[in-house]
Amino acid sequence: MKLAIVGGGPAGLYLSVLLKRRDPSHEITVYERNPEGSTYGWGVTYWAGLLDKLRAGDPESARAVADASVTWTDGVAIVRDERTVHRGDAGFGIGRRRMLALLADRARELGVRIAYEHDVTGPDAPELADADLVFAADGVNSALREAYADHFGSEVASGRNRYVWLGTTKVFDSFSFAFKETEHGWIWCYAYGFSGERSTCVVECSPETWTGLGLDALGEADSLRLLEKLFHDLLDGHELIGRARAGEPARWLAFRTLTNRVWHRGNLVLLGDAAHTTHYSIGAGTTLALEDALALADALHSPAPDLDTALTLYGKRRRAELVSAQSAARYSARWYENLPRYMRLEPARMFALLGQRHSPLLPHVPPQLYYRLDRAADSLEPLRRLKRWLGPRVARAVHGRDR
Repeated sequence: MKLAIVGGGPAGLYLSVLLKRRDPSHEITVYERNPEGSTYGWGVTYWAGLLDKLRAGDPESARAVADASVTWTDGVAIVRDERTVHRGDAGFGIGRRRMLALLADRARELGVRIAYEHDVTGPDAPELADADLVFAADGVNSALREAYADHFGSEVASGRNRYVWLGTTKVFDSFSFAFKETEHGWIWCYAYGFSGERSTCVVECSPETWTGLGLDALGEADSLRLLEKLFHDLLDGHELIGRARAGEPARWLAFRTLTNRVWHRGNLVLLGDAAHTTHYSIGAGTTLALEDALALADALHSPAPDLDTALTLYGKRRRAELVSAQSAARYSARWYENLPRYMRLEPARMFALLGQRHSPLLPHVPPQLYYRLDRAADSLEPLRRLKRWLGPRVARAVHGRDR
């Protein structure tokens, strides 16, 4: 088959590896609008379970990704000026640019053609005219999806808070948070290492804090200096690094949650951020994109009676698998949007509830009471069973009300 993949991010490149590996006779081209080696973002996170899935899909690229990753087990939170440590499961970080380079090398090794600086502007582009299948892996702003937005049932919901994606020269050996109270409200930072030289810092705040601190009007250089002062104890004197050109404002955004009712139209298939997005605070975006590629490759080589059935099953499978992650992301985003509700707790308790932010019960129970009940549930089996029974029911009720 002749296959065209639009978008050279993790989803598109990994799909090309999986499909070429399963059938070397496929003629596969990946079209990427940006030059090779240029990418937004700094580092991405993932968890141990992803590596097992990648090893099953393609051991060679999984090994390369694992070797290029850094790991941590602790979480650290600085609340005002008090530091709290939480022991947790192992997490992994890898530079986005490094991951893309590894996947691109593996794809080319298998015979995939990658066309950089090649912008495919819509489904009628001549590059796609004779493709048997077209895969839209061109991100949340997908031109291919937007051409048929009504068919796909695309819906976008914007979050309330503002955030900016930055790098730093400080190398963190734990997943770190810092929460700072200003006269205009709270502002906070998530930080994690992704190499031996750099870390990612995501700074977030309410729109009132954003405008009150003047971050809506400052150029990037002045914004970075202000944020370095606010988070001086987290950064230990290291600088923050932006990505705007000189004189441009910092790239503050409101997160957009994208969903689609169906994921294919004829021979056009969605995956990755073109199909769905989940709030960055759960650190799952790259994992979910790679899992899309794995599920799509499985569907295309399944015993389904025809292509339309295979693609329909792919969409149904992934939408079902995404329910828990999308629910966790929704509650996580709302936890941060309602941050002042939790900041009256002492730092250790606040950090404990930060780890519980995915709970559908937490928004409906006073934070102090929830903390005590959660601690009691650790030792009382009846309370644990009640929590497991009640949580999903509250989630379904709230989800139905929201819809």
